[in-house]
Amino acid sequence: MPTPASEPQGSFSYSDYLTWPDDERWEIIDGRAYNMTPAPSVRHQQTLGNIYVLLRHAFHGRGCFIGMAPTDVVLSEHDVVQPDLFVVCDRKKITERNIQGAPDMVVEVLSASTAKKDRWEKKLLYERSGVSEYLLLDPEGQFLERYVLEKDGRFDRGEILGPHETMVLKFMEGISIPLQEVFGPVA
Repeated sequence: MPTPASEPQGSFSYSDYLTWPDDERWEIIDGRAYNMTPAPSVRHQQTLGNIYVLLRHAFHGRGCFIGMAPTDVVLSEHDVVQPDLFVVCDRKKITERNIQGAPDMVVEVLSASTAKKDRWEKKLLYERSGVSEYLLLDPEGQFLERYVLEKDGRFDRGEILGPHETMVLKFMEGISIPLQEVFGPVA
């Protein structure tokens, strides 16, 4: 059985991924394996926890699932990711084991070791997979980058919001998140 640690980088599939050790965290983008270690920083987890709590509250009663890593999101046979946080409103995509298909929204919290992958490889993957809204949170710089999928199937040019602004979601009406609460102390 091929494992990313024992094989040269090649074209890995979800079938390969299922045979890898459970104590390791990997993602596959375009068939290429990415190691998910080391563990995120405390500030990363604090920011993730804050936005998770805020989104759980905001989506209460709307029938959507708010998920966090390490949940597998299977976008294709050669694309399996574990976004920091995601929202899925189509319950048919939710299985006992994973999410099958594109979430409505994905949130990645940037860190020095993942920022390039999150801004390039994952952004392109989420765009071509049909993610409606892609958020990148920078806990150190305290800003949010947002990309919204347009009718042509491509992300818009994006926008940047600071810690004293309020983010109004585009894919779901009536939800706004004060970013001061995202970047502040643990909720």
